[in-house]
Amino acid sequence: MLFTHDTECGLTAAAALVNTDGATREGLPDIAALDRFVATHRFSGRHEHTETELRAVRALRPRLRRLWDDDLDTVVAVVNDLLQEYRALPQLIRHDDQPYHVHAVPRDAPLASRMAVEAAMAVADLVRGDELDRLRHCARPECANVLVDLSKNRSRRFCEAGCGNRVAVSAYRARRAARRP
Repeated sequence: MLFTHDTECGLTAAAALVNTDGATREGLPDIAALDRFVATHRFSGRHEHTETELRAVRALRPRLRRLWDDDLDTVVAVVNDLLQEYRALPQLIRHDDQPYHVHAVPRDAPLASRMAVEAAMAVADLVRGDELDRLRHCARPECANVLVDLSKNRSRRFCEAGCGNRVAVSAYRARRAARRP
């Protein structure tokens, strides 16, 4: 493990949330999709299952995308703005059979607030460790997704939408076509 469990979870969830904002398809089309997202990424605490909550989570995505799209100083400004806006007060917490980890807003804070602060805290760890380059864009030119490279050798290049396979198949087909007379 390169980072603490909560940092990895925060980064992974932030990337997944950013990637739900698809250019051609809405990744969080309804409350049921948000429920699945919350369960998949194991967000604890308050979850209202309302359209208002869904809109707040969707509205967070462009702000989080800036963590991938901007230079270090801008990323730091975004992180600091999120932490200040949501009045983050880091505390060590243990719940749901998880070891101690940091929560910076109460468990009864709105879901979008908790998502924003968890992402900001995780990116703050990357900045402090001079590891911000682990936040990347998918290497497949047609893909707008982001990813977090948590590999030890910093080799991850593709998102989880199957882009690595698509690139490999395309390269295989190109090599095969080049061999034909």
